[in-house]
Amino acid sequence: MLSKDIGIDLGTANVLIHVKGSGVVLNEPSVVTIESDTKRVLAVGEEARRMVGRTPGNIVAIRPLRDGVIADFEITEAMLRHFINRVGARSWYSHPRILICAPTNITSVEQKAIREAAERSGAKEVFLEEEPKAAAIGAGMDIFQPSGNMVVDIGGGTTDVAVLSMGDVVTASSIKVAGDKFDEAITKFIKAKYKLMIGERTAEDIKIAVGTVNAAAHKAEMDIRGRDMVTGLPVTVTVSASEIQEALWDSVQSIIAAAKSVLERTPPELSADIIDRGVVLTGGGALLNGLDELLSNELHVPVWVAEDPMHCVVKGTGIMLNNLDQVVKKKF
Repeated sequence: MLSKDIGIDLGTANVLIHVKGSGVVLNEPSVVTIESDTKRVLAVGEEARRMVGRTPGNIVAIRPLRDGVIADFEITEAMLRHFINRVGARSWYSHPRILICAPTNITSVEQKAIREAAERSGAKEVFLEEEPKAAAIGAGMDIFQPSGNMVVDIGGGTTDVAVLSMGDVVTASSIKVAGDKFDEAITKFIKAKYKLMIGERTAEDIKIAVGTVNAAAHKAEMDIRGRDMVTGLPVTVTVSASEIQEALWDSVQSIIAAAKSVLERTPPELSADIIDRGVVLTGGGALLNGLDELLSNELHVPVWVAEDPMHCVVKGTGIMLNNLDQVVKKKF
């Protein structure tokens, strides 16, 4: 067979690609820069991300995925085609089979948009799978046994919570509160408290450096630079972990509420399994300091962060590619 099978974690923040037999070969930001007049694509991925907030008026940096789904179809198609060509999965004589992961509760229209974008970027066949299922497999959980496994996948646009058993989702919830909302919350907090305007890249840097839900155990500070809303001049202020905890608290409580709602709808036998096995955290949001302990206290079950949480979904697609016809049901 000349064509390759590839798995894609089509994330709001990053696109990761796994090529069967080669492993994870691409991890790039989901950003595209275009000329606003001609719509010509200038840069994709990391090169485009470096331009965010720093482009002249005729150049626009676009994130074509929002809340885990396609917000700009043509730009998403161009981005996918660029990445697929870069990893060498498509040529004039072969087209890959593509497995794409998506949030659990997307609509049929959103599913169709993902399928069409993948087809037009060069796919021979398109398979769609739920993100928490791929995340659980990538985290090393054996979801194909008749026992309960719970995963909380906190990505860039969505947080997916699911209980899985016998290879499928039993109960699940997907909310549009994740890494991007964390960044927005930090931006609003800094604006309200310090009258300081900061960009989304600065907000993300703050989240990574001093973001926490347990400031008592994470006493960190960070100098940040932005534009003073009163004078219009650039200034520097120092923010602490306790301030960022305050900024993130409402978003984190939404994730806790989603996890509780899934547990409340889980059959009692599977709930008993989760008490024994615990809950696994995946996605970039799993790295937020103290989140595992807070969730464990709120849910009254063990919670642990997966090894390499940011790659769990794409690793899961790689494992599924080895048994594509048996594992994936949602072929289009």
